[in-house]
Amino acid sequence: MTLNIAKAEHWIFDLDNTLYPADCNLFHQVDIRMRNFIAEYFGLGEEEARNLQKRYFRKYGTTLSGLMKNHGMKPEPFLEYVHDIDVTVVPPNPCLEHSLSLLPGQKLVFTNGTSEHAGRVMKRLGIEHHFDCVFDIFAADFIPKPRIFGYRRLIKDCFINPHKSVMVEDVACNLEPAKTLGMTTVLITNSDEWSGEDKKSEYVDHRVDNLTRWLGKLSDSL
Repeated sequence: MTLNIAKAEHWIFDLDNTLYPADCNLFHQVDIRMRNFIAEYFGLGEEEARNLQKRYFRKYGTTLSGLMKNHGMKPEPFLEYVHDIDVTVVPPNPCLEHSLSLLPGQKLVFTNGTSEHAGRVMKRLGIEHHFDCVFDIFAADFIPKPRIFGYRRLIKDCFINPHKSVMVEDVACNLEPAKTLGMTTVLITNSDEWSGEDKKSEYVDHRVDNLTRWLGKLSDSL
């Protein structure tokens, strides 16, 4: 049974292309820097590096997970390099900040990136003070979404009742473990290749094309 979303006690948000709009192309910078890192590390051409990057992403959930598993790569240099980006392309969002201020319950970020990256982005948006926790790839022992391990650890470490929780994501497959564990799921739809939207996915409870507008309407009804 799906939770009455207005009665949620825990709100779990993905970061990239979820708390900020995909069309600002912030994650495109990360994508390019991943490709550049791989090209330099392995001495590959741009197309070869891109193919390896995307193959690992599809198979392991993140490119980094594939690099660690198959090549023993140390995660810290990779994460530091790919997140060295210009976050000023993300516009401050006072409407989102207002909606979050009215939204009852605990608010968390669950990201395959780093807490440092999340902090920079949330500060740019003007919403960092609304979040109790950032559960990042380090907290998940580098086991990324959609592997269920991180979800279970998030629930345990942050004292979350999944049956009273809402998870908001832009990547459809990342919602399947959340639904399995009892969460209500919200997909932020976009046209990016990694979104993997499937309109028949039973693990997606709500589809939303604009997080700020949707939260605004929801908070106004509380």
